[in-house]
Amino acid sequence: MNYPGAITHGLIVLCCCILTSCGSNKSTQTPVISPQPAAVANKVPIVRKLTEQGHLPIAERIALYRQLKKDSPEAYDFTNETELTMYGYRALWNNEVTEAIEIFKLIVDEFPHSANAYDSLGEAYLAQGDMERSLLNYRKTLQMNPDNFHAEDQIEHILFPEKKAETPAEKFAKVFPAEAYKEDLDQMATKLMQVHPNALKFITKEALWRVVEQKKALITDHTTFGEFMWHCSEIIASVHCSHTGMGSFYTESIMLPVAKRFPLQTRLINQQLFIVDPLNNGAKTSQKAEVLRINGVPVQSLIADIYRHIPAQGYIQTTKRIVFNTWSTCLIPYALGFPETYEIELKGQSKPIVLNKAETDYGPYRDQSLKICENELCLEMLEAPNTALLTISSFNYYSWNNLLVFQQFIDSSFQEIRKKGIQNLIIDVRLNGGGSQEASIYLLRYLLDKPFVYYAQAVFEGKTEKIYGEDSVNPFENRYTGKLYFIQDGKGNSTTGHFMSLVKKHKLGPIVGEELGSNQFCSAGQTTLRLKHTKLEYGVANNTHESTATALPDEVGILPDHEVYQNIDEYFNKVDAVKAFALKLITK
Repeated sequence: MNYPGAITHGLIVLCCCILTSCGSNKSTQTPVISPQPAAVANKVPIVRKLTEQGHLPIAERIALYRQLKKDSPEAYDFTNETELTMYGYRALWNNEVTEAIEIFKLIVDEFPHSANAYDSLGEAYLAQGDMERSLLNYRKTLQMNPDNFHAEDQIEHILFPEKKAETPAEKFAKVFPAEAYKEDLDQMATKLMQVHPNALKFITKEALWRVVEQKKALITDHTTFGEFMWHCSEIIASVHCSHTGMGSFYTESIMLPVAKRFPLQTRLINQQLFIVDPLNNGAKTSQKAEVLRINGVPVQSLIADIYRHIPAQGYIQTTKRIVFNTWSTCLIPYALGFPETYEIELKGQSKPIVLNKAETDYGPYRDQSLKICENELCLEMLEAPNTALLTISSFNYYSWNNLLVFQQFIDSSFQEIRKKGIQNLIIDVRLNGGGSQEASIYLLRYLLDKPFVYYAQAVFEGKTEKIYGEDSVNPFENRYTGKLYFIQDGKGNSTTGHFMSLVKKHKLGPIVGEELGSNQFCSAGQTTLRLKHTKLEYGVANNTHESTATALPDEVGILPDHEVYQNIDEYFNKVDAVKAFALKLITK
């Protein structure tokens, strides 16, 4: 299917109003979501009604759908193919294959001109083992959408099941013809401008093609696929959109040979690079040592080069720093051209140190210094008098799946806050990569004291009516009336930018931390594309959502009222400097 949000490696990566905005083609056996309204204003999503009736057999639920469409077309929203599709995929992911098939058959009946519908039905039949019907539906979707490379791959898989796909490790050192690389780079830039509604918002057409030509000039007859990916990442990052990229650096990391990884775990703080784990080089260096040069390249020059390859919204730098700290053992080798050995120069030492080769495949590095809310949603009563901490690490809650979980948590939290007489509430949105506007709006209804409009604009293909958030929304009568404080970081993306932009616009309380990784302007959704020769897959934003905080600048993230960063000593001592500062504001 060609779908909502991007689901990669079995994990749903749902971002910026994913159901009001997402992609088209899908990657291997996982959906990438197409633009559809999350909820037509003033209408109940039909998926919500079907979810409430989940105890009924699937045949009765589908009969209910058809009856309600006949009797109550004004009460329910029947236009949202995306939500229905995700409803079907929820069944498929729960191994309820027969149910999924019936839901996808309903979608084919309701949306007969949708290539997505046939793609999804083909996938469900494949899961059932019905190769004949699966092949029939995949051929139908490919006929309707010749660019659906997922269907193309699945047809080949069905017809030639013995054929093995290349592993990332096998592809890393593979060399394609120079002209094939160059044609793919041209295709990438062309598609970026065709699909992305704001591809030229932060860069001119001339500047974008200049980057492409610079990368083409570096292509030789010996360029490997790994090197080619690094060139591609700079082209994509030059568009300056957090919804456009190659899937973080997961693929680059898993294909990188262990011996070529950078053999130190580092942390970048205020343009200083510190060793936080010497790994298998403990006899040669130690924690907290500051690295000045790597293979003769000054750290600041190396970081500047790497930053050109990391996508972020506008010109936001905090996101790039967080991505670097997460993937540094992978990014440094790519930036340095995969050297055989690494030599570092440390502050206070006169001689360079030649490092031992890496022995372990270190993947993404998780920040070890902060207390993490394991369930994404947490309420904590703090020792400070009448003070609580509400952690919202995700808005990834949708009516087709688990929105009710979010709503119940928020309701019970504010009930507890009222019961405890909390007068100071810290809302922590750090690490929040975004999600649905329904969850964001639901929380805002407890915080604002007047009716508000969430969206200034919501633009995507196929839109025919206003979506939820474009009309005025009323606050809850039992809203919170105490003092509010907000803490944020550069990880805060997508819908989190919408949420915090309205916090800023309505002056709900002081904001502490660093520049947010997003703002009120969101090039959202994602269409997954694939290059012709190298088969490299990448995602491109395909629609625009903007909150009503339009007076804020588009090129930077939501700026804090109090800029606070954790220093290296606080990192090792696991001191949450941002939270501590917010508590000081309360005590003052």
